[in-house]
Amino acid sequence: MAGVPASSALDVTLTTAGSIDALPADALTLFGGDAYATEAWYRTVTEAAVPPGAKAVFVVATQAGRCVSVIPMLDGPDGFACLTTPYTCLWHPLLAPDADPSALRAAFGRLCRRWPVTRLDAIDAQALWVQPFMAGASAAGLRPLWFAHFGNWVCTTQGTRWADYLAARPGKLRETIRRRTKRLMAEADFTLIDSTRDLDAALDDYTQIYARSWKQPEPFADFNPALMRACARGGTLRLGILRRQGEPVAAQFWIVHDSWAGLQKLAHDEAQKALAPGTVLTGLMIRHLLDEEHVAELDFGRGDDPYKQDWTGTRRQRHGVLLANPRTLRGLAAIARHFAGRLRRRGSDGPSSRGAGAAFSQDSSASFGLSDDIPRRTQLRPSCFAS
Repeated sequence: MAGVPASSALDVTLTTAGSIDALPADALTLFGGDAYATEAWYRTVTEAAVPPGAKAVFVVATQAGRCVSVIPMLDGPDGFACLTTPYTCLWHPLLAPDADPSALRAAFGRLCRRWPVTRLDAIDAQALWVQPFMAGASAAGLRPLWFAHFGNWVCTTQGTRWADYLAARPGKLRETIRRRTKRLMAEADFTLIDSTRDLDAALDDYTQIYARSWKQPEPFADFNPALMRACARGGTLRLGILRRQGEPVAAQFWIVHDSWAGLQKLAHDEAQKALAPGTVLTGLMIRHLLDEEHVAELDFGRGDDPYKQDWTGTRRQRHGVLLANPRTLRGLAAIARHFAGRLRRRGSDGPSSRGAGAAFSQDSSASFGLSDDIPRRTQLRPSCFAS
């Protein structure tokens, strides 16, 4: 573990190993607050989704000899950043239950000051850790530059059965589910994999379906199969396969964590598109999650794909922030792009004319829309059952 300057109240050290095994034992107890903060998630990220030339860096904060926080970061050719991937839907420091984020702010700011620009993304800007960490960055002389990262569509389903959920969906979607499910299931079968049993065959089906779908090749081809295996070992995998006359035609990968269910990947065979196998499988998966597992939230992940609004109804904005060091050329350049983006936006039409969700790109980290204020919470509708 490599050290960095410590504050009088808090000792901060860096681990430069690309493995969680290098962390102290008490640090491991901080993993697991949500599906994107588990040990299985970060082990899979470090093994299968670290860009070439980069390495995982786990910032370990200790106080009075006890680990109070682990901050998963990435050190690479493009600079210092949080340890996220194209698949991450939420990032945050891992904090002990009794940890005070305010106690970490000075050390975090001094840490980030060592780089021209530090990028944090996939953030819930209203989370309790954000304001203290940004205050620490500002006190260290850094300039926080916020941007809209991606939309996240969700539906609160506490106590909801499938019949009630379905009744709240748009009429066109309800009719498609009714008609296509009746027709397709006359010659198809649905399999749900939630353990390592039969997983190898299901992964083969998933790979076949993905290759026959509309989707582009994954940036990290090994990540999703590795994550499915890790989730299967931990009991959180829900992999649905739809086969028509013995041939796989649609697949979906969900993670269930406590009472939350998150859709990670979906694909269907484009040659079978007329039968709507993707829509049928989504319905079968959600019916299982509601009626059998009684999940309290359905999360359709990152991005503003049009179909997500029909299945959910509530959009959360995830944000990112660049912590720019004005004492460096790269930091000054980031700040200059920030102000140039604000000027361009003043001269263009506002986002409201482009429709719900269209104003936010799936990875909008360009200077357009950058702000140095912590964003307010935004959502389109308070509930997926709202009229």
